[in-house]
Amino acid sequence: MNKYPLWKYLIVLIVVALGALYAIPNLFGEDPAIQISATRATKVDAGTLARVEQILGQAKLEFTGTVLDETGAKVRFADTETQIRARDLVQQELGDGYTVALNLLPATPGLLRAIGAEPMYLGLDLRGGVHFLMQVDSRAVLRKASESTADDLRRMFRESRIRYAAVNRLESGAVEAVFREAAERERARELVRKDLRDVEVAESERGSEYVLIARLSETALAEKRRFALEQNMTALRNRVNELGVAEPVIQQQGADRIVVQLPGVQDTAKAKEILGRTATLEIMLVDEEAMSSGASTVPPGSKLYRMRDGRPIVLKNRVIYSGDNIVDSAPGFDSQTSRPIVSITLDARGASINQRVTGENVGRRMAVVYIEIKSEPRLDEQGRPVLDEEGRPVRVSRRVEEVITAPVIRQQLGKRFQIEGLDSTQEANELSLLLRAGALAAPVEIIEERTVGPSLGQENIDQGVKATLLGFATVVIFMVIYYKVFGLIADLALLVNLVLLVAVLSMFQATLTLPGIAGILLTLGMAVDANVLINERIREELRNGNTPQASIHAGYEKAFSAILDGNVTTLIAAMMLFNFGTGPIKGFAVTLSIGILTTMFTAVMCARAMTNLTFGGRKLKTVPV
Repeated sequence: MNKYPLWKYLIVLIVVALGALYAIPNLFGEDPAIQISATRATKVDAGTLARVEQILGQAKLEFTGTVLDETGAKVRFADTETQIRARDLVQQELGDGYTVALNLLPATPGLLRAIGAEPMYLGLDLRGGVHFLMQVDSRAVLRKASESTADDLRRMFRESRIRYAAVNRLESGAVEAVFREAAERERARELVRKDLRDVEVAESERGSEYVLIARLSETALAEKRRFALEQNMTALRNRVNELGVAEPVIQQQGADRIVVQLPGVQDTAKAKEILGRTATLEIMLVDEEAMSSGASTVPPGSKLYRMRDGRPIVLKNRVIYSGDNIVDSAPGFDSQTSRPIVSITLDARGASINQRVTGENVGRRMAVVYIEIKSEPRLDEQGRPVLDEEGRPVRVSRRVEEVITAPVIRQQLGKRFQIEGLDSTQEANELSLLLRAGALAAPVEIIEERTVGPSLGQENIDQGVKATLLGFATVVIFMVIYYKVFGLIADLALLVNLVLLVAVLSMFQATLTLPGIAGILLTLGMAVDANVLINERIREELRNGNTPQASIHAGYEKAFSAILDGNVTTLIAAMMLFNFGTGPIKGFAVTLSIGILTTMFTAVMCARAMTNLTFGGRKLKTVPV
């Protein structure tokens, strides 16, 4: 009586052993580290790692270990101060060909990592993470606005048959339209006032020319800056989601800055590269006349660019359409060349423009320009970072423009086309991800990067852990005093429950936040309640005059239905929270759901296995409960 078959004991033993094995990595903490990853033109190999070790050795910056894997090279340090100094030094020595980012690496022993045992991630409120402060380029917003105004003016004049000499963008952001006759300027002024209500106009004369100055109102400009900031935040949020980061923080700071905080990111170099890249595409026509003439000077209205292989190419300044018109993208391979490509789908406006422009320019070339803003610390003559009045490194930004491809237009294009000329599948995947997540409305640059501590504050977390341990110990002592040996068995089942819960969260690489801890505590409370039900049932059977073995058996059997009912109803509530909740509420629901399953296993099967091993098969006069 009260004996399990051997296979049940083995199941309990195997589950508990595996749970302990996958929960242990959470005890080892994390080491501050830097991660070196390659950009398109470089790669990280053993030689790169050796060079990094040499750089750190010459600067007498001690490191505690190095790792070389598919995400790049990682170097561990004993403290964050050395980590930050090493990041700045290595980035300076390696140059733009590599991305060097701060990281936190689990200090899990290699044996555990070999079997896939990794610690679960902790949220920003419990552990902190990587912090990026990003500056939105307001000048680019003004430039785009003036380009759009100039395009609108040309279109309106053409459709209304107003004769004009030129429409030019000015450095101030205004647009000037030049006319030969005052009457044409007057018609243009009335048209602008009627159709472009956000544009303010002024008139002037320049010799025999009649000039109309069009400028967006301050209200309209402020609205465009606000829209650019919001669109950038949306695009960054989509990119973070593509990276699979849980519980990120993306919020506005001031009028033109965005804060991004990422907890539990292992590949921070990739996160930095993905977030910091503007991924802005601009489609322009090649200036065939300038290219065929071979003249050393670039004609007005055109600009000299470089292809990826360094060859010069002259493009017309007018942007046909940009990344704003891209609604979808997907990586793939060209069926004829087997080279990586990115398939692009345009919105209705972009498709209409693409159809018209390509139809009018069959046989000419159309270029895809990739634009990126790079930011780096300003160095003095001795190669040291220049600091501002607050002691922060002064950063300078530069605009990198590169022509990815410039194919000949063979036929009229429409809503879909593909970008060729990519170097690798990885590049196609990254470019597709950036475009799919949404092009940035304006370029951004990372002006500050650092690791941040727990948002709750380390002292609050320490106090919370202390309160949790004290409460856990009080419950353990109470159970032992009130239920004696059965109380001790309940305590052991409770401990196993906690281990299994942590192990499952670690295996799924979940991100634990404060609401998640609340879910764990509620689970433990329910687990105690289940054992209280069992023990009280056993006491009741003993009071009714049943034998000790029969009372133990009846206690577990009769309490099971009540335990099952309570846990199923709670599981339904947790599922509803997960379906309709967001953010922290989902985290609470996940830990609560997993905790209910582990509770059913430990409170019923584990506790009974321990009871059977202790009391089963023996003649008992009393039961210590």
